[in-house]
Parts: sequence; C-alpha cells; structure tokens
Amino acid sequence: MIGLAAPPAIGAPQIEYSLLAPLFIVAGVATLGVLIEAFWPRKTRFTVQATVAVVGLLAAFGDIIWVGTSLDIVKGDLVARGQIAAEGALSIDGPAVFTWGLLVVFGLLSILLFAERRLDGGLSSFTGRAADAPGSAGEAEAIAKNIEHTEIFPLALFSLSGMMLFASANDLLTMFVALEVLSLPLYLLCGLARRRRLLSQEAALKYFLLGAFSSVFFLYGVALAYGYSGSFQLSDINVAVTNRIGGENMLLAATGLIAVGLLFKIGAVPFHAWTPDVYQGAPTPVTAFMAAGTKAAAFVALMRIFFVAFGGSSWDWRPMIWVIALLTMLVGSIVSIAQTDVKRMLAYSSVAHAGFILVGFVGAYIGVKGTDTITSITGVLFYLIAYGLASIGAFAVVMLVRDGGGEATHLSRWAGLGKVSPYIAGAFALFMLSFAGIPMTAGFIGKWSVFSAAWAGGNWSLVVIAVLISAIAAYFYIRVIVLMFFTDPVGDGPTVAIPSALTTVVIAFAAVATLVLGVVPGPLLELAQHAGAFVR
Repeated sequence: MIGLAAPPAIGAPQIEYSLLAPLFIVAGVATLGVLIEAFWPRKTRFTVQATVAVVGLLAAFGDIIWVGTSLDIVKGDLVARGQIAAEGALSIDGPAVFTWGLLVVFGLLSILLFAERRLDGGLSSFTGRAADAPGSAGEAEAIAKNIEHTEIFPLALFSLSGMMLFASANDLLTMFVALEVLSLPLYLLCGLARRRRLLSQEAALKYFLLGAFSSVFFLYGVALAYGYSGSFQLSDINVAVTNRIGGENMLLAATGLIAVGLLFKIGAVPFHAWTPDVYQGAPTPVTAFMAAGTKAAAFVALMRIFFVAFGGSSWDWRPMIWVIALLTMLVGSIVSIAQTDVKRMLAYSSVAHAGFILVGFVGAYIGVKGTDTITSITGVLFYLIAYGLASIGAFAVVMLVRDGGGEATHLSRWAGLGKVSPYIAGAFALFMLSFAGIPMTAGFIGKWSVFSAAWAGGNWSLVVIAVLISAIAAYFYIRVIVLMFFTDPVGDGPTVAIPSALTTVVIAFAAVATLVLGVVPGPLLELAQHAGAFVR
C-alpha cells in the first residue's frame, strides 16, 4: 500500500498587533458599543455610549502618535517610513498613519455632534425608532417616552474603522471589504434624522442604491486587475503594469472601473449626483462626518491605488483625472451659486473641493529627496485637514440656526444672522473664507499646497484654470457672508439655539485650527512631508 504524502504545514499568520493597535481599538470600542446596546439600561445608555466612544477615540489617537513615532525601518542604507503588515494586506506607512490621525480627529469631533441633545428639547438629532412611520402614533409614543437611537455611536465607529482600513489597505480585496465596512453604517445613519424624516429616508435609499452600484464597478475592476496581474496586492499589480505583460485593454478597463468606485466616494463629476440629496437629507452630524471622513479615506485610497498599483501606467489615466478634475471644479462651483439651501450649497462646495484636491492628485506625486518640493501626497493630506475642519465646523453651525420645525437651512432665514449672533455668524464666515481659499486661513494653504504639487508636475495649465475657478467659487461664499452681516433680517430674524459644551467645543476647535493652520502651517506641513511616500 502506497502512503500519501502529508500536506504541507500552514504556518500561523504573522500579525503586527502593535502597529495595528489603533485599528483594533476603534473596532473594539465599536464592538463594545454593541454589547452596551444589548445589556445596558436604556435610561443611561446614551450617555454611556457617547462616553465610551469619546474615550476610545482618545485612546486610539494616543496610540496613533506612538505608532507614528516608530515607523522608521532601516533597510540597508535606506530608512523606510513604514512596512507591509498583516501578511501583505495592510501598509502601515507614513500616509496611512497620518490619515488615521486626521480620521480619528474628525471622528471625535463628529461624535461630539452626535451627542448634542440640547437643540431638540433634550433629544439628539436622531429619531427615536427608525421602524416607526413618520407622523405615526408609534413615533409620537417614542418622542413622548424620550426614546433615542443609541446605536448611532457604534455605527459611526464601525464606519470609522472601515475608513482607517480603507486608507491603509495594501491589496484590492481588503480595500473592497473596507469600502463596505465604511459604507454600510453610513447608509443606516443617513436615514435616522429626527426632523424631515421622509427626506432623510429618501437620502438613505439614494445613497444605498448608488453606493451599491458604485461598489459593483469597483469590484468588477478588482476582478479585471486580478485577471491582468494574477494578484490582488498593489505591488504585484505594479510589477505587471510596469513590465507590460499584455492585455492592455483589460488594464485600461480595470483602471477605469476602479476609478469609478473611488470617484463616487469623493463626489467627483460625473459621479456626484448623490451628494446634494444625501448631504441635505441626512442628520447634520452625519453629514459632517461623511463630508470630512469619507472624503479623506477615499482620496488616500485613490492615491494608494493609482500611485502604487497603476503608477507605471500614469500616462494612461492621468489625462482622465485631468478632465475629471476640471469638470468637478467647474460644476461644483457654478451649481453652488444657484443653491438656496445651506446644506445643498455646502454639498456642491464639497464637489468643487474634490476637484481642487484632484488638481494636486495629478501633480508631482514623486518627491525629490533633500528638497522642499510639495508632493501630491503632502498637498492632498494638508488640504484634507483644512477642508475637513472647516466642513465639520460649518455643519455644526448649521445645527444651531433654527426655526419652529428644526434647522433653518433656507438661505433667506440666515439674513441678519450677524446681528442676532455675531460669534456664530463670525465662525461660519471664517469657515466660508477658508473654503474660498482666502489668505490667513487653512484653506489658502491647502490650495497653495495642491496647486504647488500640480505646478511642480508640469500641470501649469490646470493650475491656472483652478485659480480662475477659485475666483468663481469665492462668489457664493462671500454671498453668504454678505447675507449674514449686511442684509436686514426677514421678520424677527433667524433663531440661534444655545448649544451644549459639546457643539461649542467643536465650533471653537474648528475655528481656532482653521486660523492657526492659516497663520502657522509649517509644523503640520512638515509632518505631512515627513509622512513620506507609500510603502510598496
């Protein structure tokens, strides 16, 4: 009898737990939130969930700082900023850890807005029971009993963990899983608004359907990329692309389909149609969270795929991104002028900013060692910080301008806001000036950084066009400032609710950071430059 050979032993996977600890902390706190939801008494559950989320994010941020200080790996005569971890699934490099830090900051500020309960009579911005039909007896009962959705905190943390995973994924399969992890909780959160519930549910449905549609494009692109290279890992795909092994049509199709999935998440034209409806219908704290966090994670993932995996075919995809950047800036800026709703205006502003960031994306993404050249990675990272802070601050102000039915988002209700509440109007004006790229604000440094990267990459024509479009975009930002300070109020004027310390801290932090980064941007720019390039 002939014996069969024993199968080869499969070793245990090597997981770098110390480097991945920030991810585990955020996901672990989200899981703890699920357990709290199941076993903690309802009476104090909201406060406990909010406290656990804030403490968990603070712990994650502290660990991110520790990971960031221990990234330098000596390889012969070279010093690499980071390494490939989790059996090749994740890249823990400078851009990834830097993005983790800004995502956790955005998440922390957003959680504080989630926890705001003073504006709606002691209740949060989220409906009590999502299963109750709007206007039904069940909804009235939930309001009378002060029932609140406390699941919003673990949902937000699960989404945040997906964003962190998305920004650091080193293979396309892991990136797709991360894309779904960050998206699915957002689909739910968008439909939980306490006010204007039908609009909120419509936003959730549109976001879900279009998001699922874009995920299919991304997954089909992943399949074609695997068919072309025989691997999901970005470095292996880069080898196949660089060596031009054949099947150019398959490569082009994979590049285009993956781009569609990622450009949808950043809200670039022509994949932006979901943005105004979802931003307007979602609860405002969720809109702030999406505007800052999703855009940051998606842009870093976009850079990682196109710079690492498809860097060898940049001459194929760079003209496409050039055209999309131009269209995105133009459409976002022009359509914003016609908006009469503040949230829709900020949504189209988000589209325009996606275009400005894409200008930096097509720039000099390979830095020159020993020089002060602003690379695409540096410029995009700084712009994401500037935009994210101003965006969260602006939506926090939107939460405070009220009428009898909740938030007063029609621009006519903002007339004379500067006379009613000069501090709130002043903070919103500061965020508008930062969006416009006015000097002495973080937005100005952000635009300078991405324009510098594009100019260094030889895309001077796109930079000139972007500067001209910035002048167009400044119109609708200045229009809002004029409306608030130099227009007489309609009737009794807008009503500004008195927020708790939570929202006050968010607005104050965003305003101070916007000013400081506009006046003293050097330390953060140096930190973004020190993050280096993506590890292959």
